[in-house]
Parts: sequence; structure tokens; C-alpha cells
Amino acid sequence: MKNSLKQLLPFAVVGILSGATTFGAIEYFKTNENSSDFSYFHTANDNVKFAGINSANVGDDFVKAAKTTVPAVVTIKNYQSRSSSSNRMSEQDLFEQFFGNPFGNQRQNQKQQQPPKDVPSGLGSGVIISPDGYIISNNHVVAGANKLEVILSNKKSYVANLIGTDPSTDIALLKIEEKGLPYLNFANSDLVEVGQWVLAVGNPLGLNSTVTAGIVSAKGRSIDLLSQQSRTPIESFIQTDAAINPGNSGGALVNVNGDLIGINSAISSNTGYYEGYGFAVPANLAKKVVEDIKKFGLVQRGFLGVVSLDLSDDRQVAAYNQSQKANIKASSGIMITEITENSGAEDAGLRKGDIIKKIDNSTIETFADLSAAIGSKRPGDKVMVTYIRNGKSYTETVTLKDQKGGTSFRSKADLSVTEKIGGEFEVLSDRFKTDYGLNSGVIARNVVEGGELERIGVYDNYIIIEVNGKPVNSQKDVEKILDGYKGTVQIKYVDEYGRMYTRGFKMP
Repeated sequence: MKNSLKQLLPFAVVGILSGATTFGAIEYFKTNENSSDFSYFHTANDNVKFAGINSANVGDDFVKAAKTTVPAVVTIKNYQSRSSSSNRMSEQDLFEQFFGNPFGNQRQNQKQQQPPKDVPSGLGSGVIISPDGYIISNNHVVAGANKLEVILSNKKSYVANLIGTDPSTDIALLKIEEKGLPYLNFANSDLVEVGQWVLAVGNPLGLNSTVTAGIVSAKGRSIDLLSQQSRTPIESFIQTDAAINPGNSGGALVNVNGDLIGINSAISSNTGYYEGYGFAVPANLAKKVVEDIKKFGLVQRGFLGVVSLDLSDDRQVAAYNQSQKANIKASSGIMITEITENSGAEDAGLRKGDIIKKIDNSTIETFADLSAAIGSKRPGDKVMVTYIRNGKSYTETVTLKDQKGGTSFRSKADLSVTEKIGGEFEVLSDRFKTDYGLNSGVIARNVVEGGELERIGVYDNYIIIEVNGKPVNSQKDVEKILDGYKGTVQIKYVDEYGRMYTRGFKMP
């Protein structure tokens, strides 16, 4: 988390961690409905209904929306093994590192106590989006789970199957085996207006089926939260003043018709509790992500292929000017500072110094605008990029590519070994091996939250000594052992304290 953010405005994910006593701290696809083959991921009527000024009408609207929404919002309990929950600094510890400990010595006492096996490590919310049991929630609600329990509003309980996650948007898709369930329709979140009445429904502080009301306070908010769990975060949150607290994560933000306009994810707070504003992933983006996960097993994401400077951010501009000895003026739009090789931007002739002003019909004033416009697209999609070069306006068609320069969809079978297991590997120096008495080893890098390596307790900078009983000294060694391999993978590794573990997972 950047120092500027720490100084200005702390943000907390609104899941509950470490059982019932400790609270955890912590862009958009305008779907072509005709191309979707998902029977139950319905989109609601685009005619957004606003609550009337008459207070009786407002109350009637809230009652209707609440009756529609509550049955479709579930509680999600995240169970983790003691070893996995204690292998690294917890999300609560991370929060306290930045924002202090509101619980005082009580928190320290709790750290020393291991919860019983039947007590969940985390608690959050989810939204049923199809009658056959598909549930959308947040990635941070389900991260690290050995078991996920879903409890309906009628108290029926199920063990859920995690279909997939996307740390870049903080979205997860789960499935329970049931039919005829109540569910919510996706609304077109592009039509959401600032000032519109909304309800937040979830399980804050363990209080099931809680409904709060407020308005949409802002759109397109980037709060630099998801960079903690993804190298390619996509942030363009809906901001609301409807009360959201720890435990609301993954719950529903709905309009007065009870249609889903967002998935509640975070709050702005100095204490970890509601202080005025919450943030939700827009429905259009959430819908695109879960459709990709359901159809392909992973998210299909297109990239423009640029490194950029947000000209609307005075601090970014000042830092850039200082580092580059430049004299760029803060304004609006996104200035390209670097073009990625073999990218769509390079193919279309975009250059360093160009200022992006529009993507298709969407005006680009901030990085959140660009993130929303591009992050919602798939590889192979074409976008019209309008930019300023030397004071003149130009428009070019850019074909988006994936991070490997491809334009076709990929399934799990197309993934590399490192993509499948969720991490990369760096050579360990001979000097290090000698100093620590190791005959082999590679350093884990870029470990993906929710990936197979993290699930067994491997994090960045841990040393992997063996894979399936064979010594490894390079990423190629790991790839050779696991390429085409099916079955249980055995990983022998050393953590930051020098403790050695042997853990396993089933090869995806």
C-alpha cells in the first residue's frame, strides 16, 4: 500500500477474519447479451427506477427491494487449517501494521490462542446469481480456505465448491448443489447515477441478513486496494454511503427494484468499521468475470499494452516530473510513458507521450476510467482509442492482447505450469545454498493469492527445495517435472524462519 494512501485515507476489506472476535482489515464489461450462453446470469431491465421524493414512496421501494434481496444473500464461512492460517502475517496483522490496533491488548491475547477446528477463520457474504446454486462473492472472502460453508437466509447450510477467483477484481465464483434457489438479476451498472438510492445487504459483524440504505456517492473510484493481491488490479468502484461493515464483503448492492448493481468489497475507515463510505465492484464487471470463470475456468482479460501516468493525480505528476526532470502539467487524461513490446498499442502506432482521452465512447479522465474501459475487455476485442499528440487529436483502432501477446481465448489446459500452480521461480545462488546447507532450491516469486502454492503455505521469497521428490534449481526444472503431469504434486519448501515443510496439492 502506498505511503500517500496510508497518510490520506485507509481502506479496509469488509470481511471478518479470525472467527467471531477479530475483524479483518485489510474495472467493466458491457456485456453483449446475445453472445452470452449463461442461462441464469440475467441482466435486469435497464430502466433504473429512482425513489420518489415522497417519503412513503421511498419506504415502499426499500421494502420491496429488501424482500427481493435478503433471500438471495448468503453467509460464507471460510475454514482454514491452523498451519495455513499461521504461516504468514494475517490480514488483520497487516491492517494493524498500517492503521494501529483498535483492540489493544485484547488483540494480542487473541493472537496467542488457536481457534478450535470447527470455528471459521473468516466470515463474509455472497449473492446467489442463478437458481442452480452459483454464488458470487469476493476473492478475499474465500482466500486460503480449506472448506467453504454457505448458509442461506433460511439457515440451510451447504459446503460450497470454489469454481474460480480473480484477484484483479476481487471476485470469486462458488457453487452449491441445490435447485430452485432465489437469485438476483444483474443490472446494467453503467446506468447507475450518482445520487441514486441503493441498499446494501449482507452479514455485517455476524448479524445475518442486515439491510442498510444510502445513495450512490460517486462512481469510478480507484482506491489502490487491490494492488495488495494482484499485479494487474482493476479498480473503478461504486462508492456509497449505505452502511457497510466487516462481514458485508461479497454482499449485494442493489437498486430500489432489488437488482444487483454491485458487490460490496471495501470501506473507507480509520477504525476498520463504517465511517461513511463503502465501495462495490460494479455489476457489469462482476458479471463478465464470473461468466469467464464459468465458461473458461479463468478470466479472459485484454490489455492495451501501455505504462501510463494519470494526469489527474497531482502527486503522480509531481513525482514523474521529479524523477524524469520533466514539466508535465496536471490536467485530465492518461499519458503514455512506455509502450509494451508486441502489444496492441504498439501495433496501432501509439507512442510515448500520447495522451489518451477516450476509449470508444467513454471519456477517459482518470486511471480508473481507463481501467474500467480496458479491464472489461477480452483478448481480440477492438477498441477505438482517441488521443492527443502534439496538440492534435487522433483516433486509432487497437486490438487488445493478453499478457503473452495473444488474441485468442485460453482455457486452463492452455496455461503454463507456473500459471497453473500460481507462482514463478528464481535461481538460488550457490553462495546462499552453501551458507544454509542446501543442495538445491529456487526462490518463489509473484505467488498468486488463492493459487495452489499459496494454498499450501508457500509465499514470496520462500525456498522450494524439491518437487515430487526431485531437486529443483531453476524454473525450467519445475516446469519439466510438472509439464503434462496429472495427480498430486508434492512440494518441499523452507519458510522465512528456516522451517521445512512438505505439502501437496492436486495439479489443476
